[in-house]
Amino acid sequence: MATVEIRNLRKNYGVLEVIHGVSIDIEDGEFVALVGPSGCGKSTLLRMIAGLEHVTKGEIAIGSRVVNDIEPKNRDIAMVFQNYALYPHMTVAKNMAFSLWLNGVSRGEIQKRVERASQILGLESLLERYPRQLSGGQRQRVAMGRAIVRDPMVFLFDEPLSNLDAKLRVQMRAEIKELHQRLKTTTVYVTHDQVEAMTLADRIVVMQGGVIEQIGSPIELYDHPNSLFVAGFIGSPPMNFLKGTVQGGDLPSLMTNEGLALRLPDHVKGLAPGREVVFGFRPQNLTLDPAGMPCEVIIVEPTGSETQLNARVGSSSISVLFHDRVQIRPGETVNLLPDLARAHVFDGKTGRRIE
Repeated sequence: MATVEIRNLRKNYGVLEVIHGVSIDIEDGEFVALVGPSGCGKSTLLRMIAGLEHVTKGEIAIGSRVVNDIEPKNRDIAMVFQNYALYPHMTVAKNMAFSLWLNGVSRGEIQKRVERASQILGLESLLERYPRQLSGGQRQRVAMGRAIVRDPMVFLFDEPLSNLDAKLRVQMRAEIKELHQRLKTTTVYVTHDQVEAMTLADRIVVMQGGVIEQIGSPIELYDHPNSLFVAGFIGSPPMNFLKGTVQGGDLPSLMTNEGLALRLPDHVKGLAPGREVVFGFRPQNLTLDPAGMPCEVIIVEPTGSETQLNARVGSSSISVLFHDRVQIRPGETVNLLPDLARAHVFDGKTGRRIE
């Protein structure tokens, strides 16, 4: 196991810079997820850690050793890819053992490591099968087993669950978390699925446009997003936003662009009248209340234990999530009151959260 230190990392493709001075400290044994939309630089950053992409500027250290100029095979890392990357002509056992064989590990040690990894992942009965004879989840386990047998200092996962169906993703997510709890190996995990990141990671690095928007634990990012981008990216369904300007008076209030007057949280007192702000509140933090804002229900999505609504406030759309069954039909107007204790206010120009 080892720490991973990333210092002022930059990546250029010709004159185009795609990673802009990124710095991250990953603790020994920590599970860190890199999340963000497509093109934000998360996979490029992971490939730089692995040595599959050249570092333009900055420094990467694994276990206090700078690895910028060290070949991937000598970095003591193991990577699990999105597409499994299994050899089709080799059995499960040979796929898992191949890297050890290349490194000259003895036959007895190879057998010992393969057996241990297969027991951890429940692959004992599949060792003589070929990849074509396996399901998607089984192939992903083999890819993970190939990483485990190397006993690396760092695991790198590049969207390993993207090719699996929804049910299998949930199952494999639990298995990856259990695997990390058992092995306690430092792990860097790339995903575009924020739910996946929140359930797996000790800390999440949210990226956009090649820069880091925020780093924190899943709960920190959920409860205290630093920006509109993080607030809208973390949480499912995503946070609702209403734009408007601050009104004067003893209590902070907002006049939305739709002409609706809303009270703002008490912790943002002192805002100058006329300031452009964005009022943010999560779908599950709305309650039916006669004093709430009038909303026209557009879509009702019952899921059994929950009911999700898509509603319209003036020209703005919002999502509403009730942890119960509610008798509401499309076309109805309901009054919804945000929980101000859990609401957020962001600067309308910079997008940064107002404390």
